[in-house]
Amino acid sequence: MNGASREALAAARERLDALTDSTSVDAAQLADELAAVTALLHREVSLRRVLTDPAQAADAKADLAGRILGGQVGGPAADLVAGTVRSRWSQSRDLVDALEELAAMADFTAAQKAGTLDDVEDELFRFSRIVASDTGLRSALTDRSASTPAKSELLHSLLGGRAKATTERLVTRLVTAPRGRSLEAGLESLSKLAAERRERTVAVVTSAVPLSDTQKRRLGAALAKLYGRQMHLNLDVDPEVLGGVQVRVGDEIINGSLADRLDDAARRMAS
Repeated sequence: MNGASREALAAARERLDALTDSTSVDAAQLADELAAVTALLHREVSLRRVLTDPAQAADAKADLAGRILGGQVGGPAADLVAGTVRSRWSQSRDLVDALEELAAMADFTAAQKAGTLDDVEDELFRFSRIVASDTGLRSALTDRSASTPAKSELLHSLLGGRAKATTERLVTRLVTAPRGRSLEAGLESLSKLAAERRERTVAVVTSAVPLSDTQKRRLGAALAKLYGRQMHLNLDVDPEVLGGVQVRVGDEIINGSLADRLDDAARRMAS
């Protein structure tokens, strides 16, 4: 997002945080309702254009959203959407993207309150690795001819009872409403949002052999110092990794042995 849309999203996220700070707001229910609004505005192109039309008065757009959503979603979701459409958006699609992100953030907030956010992060990563290694599963989940109920049932058979409810909801929404994204990109985006909820950066660590607890602690501490913020390590094992380990943080990929990388991190911090 650029310009006005980025500012509007930042304001919407602040409103979401204020809402979910209240113990009276069910963050999981809020997430489901925001996801439903996302689906509505994705389908109804003319409606989202009206709600993002800069020529329309902000209060008029908020009133329209309130009339459409009245009785369909709870008060917190309706208020959040009304506040969101009052903002200025660079493109109408940006509003839909923002609401989808808010839905995911609400789900992550619910997981954090329940003490399961770490589990959800790890499950999303593990699921992304399963998808990457199983072409048959990926084909089934991305098959445009497959019905939404069929995909939901497949995911429930894979995740139901094996993963947290939050993980299953997030993955199911992504698979059944991809909105033009690849499955891999959607899972990566969810992982980044989960890390952001905990104010952490995700480091994807692929090693030739499993890392010991001591190695994981040392690597996490070194990366935290290097990048200036707490790191969440998503761990994967691939015997063919050159140099023993590969670390990816955002778009940066670091290859080399674990010992060499830790020594290099120490040198960079000292310089």
